[in-house]
Amino acid sequence: MNNVPKIGSVVKNDLCIGCGLCVYKCPNRALEMKWSEFGFLVPELSGNCDSNGDCVTVCPFNLFPAKEVETENELADIFHQQTRNYHCSIGKYDSIYAGYSEEFRLTSSSGGIATFVFTELLEKGIVDHVFSVKEAPNSDSHYEYTKSSNREDLIASSKTKYYPMTMATVFTEINQLKGTVAVIGVACFIKAIRLAQYSDPLLKEKIPFLVGIICGGIKSRFFAEYLAEKSGVPKLLYAKPEFRIKDVSSSASDYSFGCKNKADNVQHTVKMRSVGDMWGTGLFKANACDFCDDVTTELADISLGDAWLEPFVKDGKGTSVIVTRSSEASKIIGEGVKKGKLLIKQLSLESFLASQQGSFNHRHTGLSVRLKQVQRHNILTPPKRFGKGKNTIDFKVVQRLRMKIRYTSLEIWRFTSDVRIFDNKMKRLFAKLKITTKFYHYRRAITNWIRNY
Repeated sequence: MNNVPKIGSVVKNDLCIGCGLCVYKCPNRALEMKWSEFGFLVPELSGNCDSNGDCVTVCPFNLFPAKEVETENELADIFHQQTRNYHCSIGKYDSIYAGYSEEFRLTSSSGGIATFVFTELLEKGIVDHVFSVKEAPNSDSHYEYTKSSNREDLIASSKTKYYPMTMATVFTEINQLKGTVAVIGVACFIKAIRLAQYSDPLLKEKIPFLVGIICGGIKSRFFAEYLAEKSGVPKLLYAKPEFRIKDVSSSASDYSFGCKNKADNVQHTVKMRSVGDMWGTGLFKANACDFCDDVTTELADISLGDAWLEPFVKDGKGTSVIVTRSSEASKIIGEGVKKGKLLIKQLSLESFLASQQGSFNHRHTGLSVRLKQVQRHNILTPPKRFGKGKNTIDFKVVQRLRMKIRYTSLEIWRFTSDVRIFDNKMKRLFAKLKITTKFYHYRRAITNWIRNY
């Protein structure tokens, strides 16, 4: 029973992200992923366990990791040994680009680069199968990791899903498949895979390529329920949620959420800009995300995200930022450009850093505020590379309000599905955060002006 308190302590400290690798790693198959009271997938003991803690060795939020794999830096030294460039904020990398795939752009959330890469991997025979996220009509979840072995299957999994999912059963299936596999995931999921590959080198041969999605935070299933209610569909009747419906005649940020009402199969949509800031406030976000300092999925072979910078944000069709971190990834992108399959251009390091500046401010600079906050309550966290700096009082207040909004939003929605009641109860916190954030930005602008005067 030694390993139950270890993985249990991750769950108890609200640091489980739901990747499910512990379920796969448990030699006694004593763990099972279940829905938590706050709408996240977490492991629960479902059988007898007498192992020595193997399951926690693949946890991306392991409180006591081995020194050899203590942080993303050590893992990058193992898996990206030949990668030539390094920056403390984005890890090891070869090249940085911005652009899109003409063929897959309109069927994807941003520039269609992930679908392009997976198609190339399959058609070149680099991998035999791809595991990505698709609709799960026969599951209690709307989405699940599913195998694709051809171009047609890949198209069905080409859009971003802001919904909890797990890889708990994926690796068992991978081990039973003939051939090699590529997997897509957010930073914490990619880290879990690398930890599994470290403990079992055969998995590195089985999974030779990882695509990383630059993530703004894992959302509770409450997020989809809330948006469904906002679109006019009761949370018990919504189906087929779509989180990034593009408006190609507008800007990249002007997208909609949509879902179908089971009662009449009619689709309802709501513009995301009309429901307020779902990301900067921390609404419905997993607590573990507040203690992740990997902004750009540093351990993947290629990292992909939205190009939130000029002039790309003006194009509603979507544009991706691309960070290659392995020779295979660089080769695929290079050949795509030469053959005219990709319309991309080199992006400077400074421009890329600017495109993710909000995340760096929150997850690197603001980490010290959150670490100190939980340490006061004797809550353990994994070793972190950032979070040792000093912050101004106004910045600290912003971070603490985001933490409060994150937890309060989950607590309130847990007991109500009425968006009017929810919005009314959250209104005061949102107002405080808006005022404090404006003051912080104003003060910082003046400080920067004085420094440069």
